[in-house]
Amino acid sequence: MSVGAPPTRALAFDVNKAPLIQRRLLDGLADVELNPASAANRPAPMGSFARSGNDGCSAPLQGNVKVNQNCLNISDPDLQGRGQAQNETSIAADPLDPSHLVASFNDYRRGDGNCIGSYSLDGGRSWSDTLPPMGFTRGTAFGSAREYWQGGGDTSVAWDTKGNAYFSCQVFQRGASVSPNADLSSAFYVFRSTANHSASWNFPARPVIESPDVSGTGTAPFLDKQLMTVDSHQGSPFQDRVYVTWTTFEASGTAYIYEAYSTDFAETFSKPVLVSADSSLCGNSYHLPTPNGRCNENQFSQPFTGTDGALYVAYANFNNQQTGTDNRSQVLLARSTDGGKSFGAPVKVTDYYDLPDCPTYQNGADPARACVPEKATTTHSIFRASNYPSGAVSPADPSKIVVTMGSYINAASNESNGCTPAGLAPDGINAYTGVKTPGACNNKILVSVSNDGGATFNGASIDPRQMPTASGPKQATSSQWFQWAAFGNDGRLAVSYYDRQYGDDEMTGSSDISVAGSADMQHFGITRVTRSSMPPPTEFSGTFWGDYAGLAVVSGQAFPLWSDTRTPDLFLCPGTGTPGVAPAVCTGTTATTGPQAGLLANDEEIFGAAVQVPQG
Repeated sequence: MSVGAPPTRALAFDVNKAPLIQRRLLDGLADVELNPASAANRPAPMGSFARSGNDGCSAPLQGNVKVNQNCLNISDPDLQGRGQAQNETSIAADPLDPSHLVASFNDYRRGDGNCIGSYSLDGGRSWSDTLPPMGFTRGTAFGSAREYWQGGGDTSVAWDTKGNAYFSCQVFQRGASVSPNADLSSAFYVFRSTANHSASWNFPARPVIESPDVSGTGTAPFLDKQLMTVDSHQGSPFQDRVYVTWTTFEASGTAYIYEAYSTDFAETFSKPVLVSADSSLCGNSYHLPTPNGRCNENQFSQPFTGTDGALYVAYANFNNQQTGTDNRSQVLLARSTDGGKSFGAPVKVTDYYDLPDCPTYQNGADPARACVPEKATTTHSIFRASNYPSGAVSPADPSKIVVTMGSYINAASNESNGCTPAGLAPDGINAYTGVKTPGACNNKILVSVSNDGGATFNGASIDPRQMPTASGPKQATSSQWFQWAAFGNDGRLAVSYYDRQYGDDEMTGSSDISVAGSADMQHFGITRVTRSSMPPPTEFSGTFWGDYAGLAVVSGQAFPLWSDTRTPDLFLCPGTGTPGVAPAVCTGTTATTGPQAGLLANDEEIFGAAVQVPQG
């Protein structure tokens, strides 16, 4: 597929000046924070206010436990989400004591996104907040004693075999277009907790990589979408090694995947190592430079390790050559057997079809982004979303690797009912027929398996229409997305995801959380985790609900962690706070016009649950 020739010079951090392919790949958090023209930064007019009896401190919801422990801040209606939202989750269990859990998420209680988390000492039944000190870091690379960071997110957490917890955080400056500070620097840091079971963290955090641009030239790379793993396998040749992978967006328009590792408990990190190496699998380089080979447009990397010490990095690649209206992309995987010092040639995991263009099908919402449209004539579901890979290695057999990813064309997408690929929309995002047709298009979580240590995958030679999915018969006409995959100690695979199979979710744009389980990676049992449906998010004008959602599995129990919208939002009541009239707190609905007309304004909070991994 092709999106046309890009401009001769593009700034990676400026979505409006970047090539279409880079605009597509930049993650939602970065777009919300860096792009002042983003729909997520436009005011969301609110109306129909009613006095609220809610104190903003929600309780557990029907067996689901609230993880973030702050009460809801009161925002002005035009800043809904700022000072309030939590989304984009990661969770991990301590191998020395699985009842110790640490969770992380994007947290907007300070206005901009920040790296904040929670911890549990009782298997997820109760949680306390944990706040890494991310306000500033040593400024050596930036020409000063300190570098103060305006925003951060894209968090991930992990444990080593000695009981240390690790917290990875992306930080960045927003630049002169949003603030009086021209600084456009970005960086990745890792915090370590050596006491209190992840209740406290070292200061300052240790840098994985820093990209100084204090004068706002736009020529320095923007570092995006980092994820972390730790080799927590006893007896592994690389036991306790910390790995971080990410995407580097260059001003030239390229997006390569890199990795760095630490052998000293995240005190120092190696120089960046290229993961997305050149390959004949990449036949379309978008007329952009190829300094590190033809595979120059990548995103959504995830590192994970096996008991034998092998490191795997799965990532989405957009350089596959396509013809006509076919708009598939591909998932690639690279393997390192020397502790992250080098990687073999990428291997194809599978093809997949990304989610549809949001402006085309959802009343023009959020240009250059995909979303998960509901089937009705309404356009409530406009939060940005993309399909991405999530993989794991079986603890019972290090040669068995499973990678999951979403695909909008799949065994249940029912092309006979009009769901077919239709090339690309003008903004470079996938187009389809049948997007709003009940029973036609839907998104499914594909499952691709390797039984030879990642050398080959069964999905590499199977069309997405024939791939097995982590779903059951009742999900045939509904969408699933934002998945995570993990193995239990018994070798059963668990996959968590947002799910529209329940009630009228597929028609209203509401959603639930489900966990799927399988022993053979072919047949999946399904458990509903939420007992009531979550309405489409309304914060950030309804366009941002994070980019992924995490999962941990311990002794047959799955711990999904998600951003929940079942709690009504709170606002300062318009017209109050005048002389003689004290300010009042109200709830409200959206304006009577626009994509989300009529929806009750809701908050984004982090919730979790403990459920048995279903039998497949």
